[in-house]
Amino acid sequence: MAKSDYVDPNAAAFNAQLQTFKNNIGNYSVVLGLSPGQLSAQVADANYYNYILQCRALMDQGAQQWSAWNGIVRSGGLVPVLGAPVAPVFPTAVTAVIPGIETRFRALVKTIKASTNYNAAMGKALGIEGEEEAAPDLTTLRPEITVLLSGNQVFVKWGWGGNSRWLDSCELQVDRNDGKGFVFLAIDTTPGYTDTQPLPAVPAIWIYRAIYRVGDHQVGLWSNPVSLPVAA
Repeated sequence: MAKSDYVDPNAAAFNAQLQTFKNNIGNYSVVLGLSPGQLSAQVADANYYNYILQCRALMDQGAQQWSAWNGIVRSGGLVPVLGAPVAPVFPTAVTAVIPGIETRFRALVKTIKASTNYNAAMGKALGIEGEEEAAPDLTTLRPEITVLLSGNQVFVKWGWGGNSRWLDSCELQVDRNDGKGFVFLAIDTTPGYTDTQPLPAVPAIWIYRAIYRVGDHQVGLWSNPVSLPVAA
């Protein structure tokens, strides 16, 4: 079963993850072969990121208060009991670090997971094991496509629909209204495909469709066909 990315994209959740790692890594640092320098660097990163989020929260709150005060001063309204907003009191500053906290954290985790002494239980305690995700029902997956003219070529826009880890490619077919019906166009592994067929001299309607593939086999359902008027 595949796992989700262990790093949370949410800033507050990532901050909590850094703190969890900082508070628990000492229990495993020796067995994992981590150096004091690696530990102190992660502590510095975790502390500074936490400081940044605390300051940002104060600034966000202050911005809301001053925006409200601006409206009252300009147009009138109910004045708060405490009157005008006051400057926030920031937390005690910590040593700044160079940008790239997440990059360094991922590199450290990669080193840890490469250790022969590492196991998933450690990872759970450190907050560096992604959640297990069940594979989708491949028989029901259907690509969504759109087509548009880009210069003198047709661009077919498609995506994985959030299921890229379970799929290998997308097969595209086209019906150029030449009596042949749908014919093979391409097997694409990168979302977005440019049809290099020259546009016809006489106006026509080209129709495109797509279906996902795993290995050498089609899976799921064909996309809804999408048509586009074309002419040179």
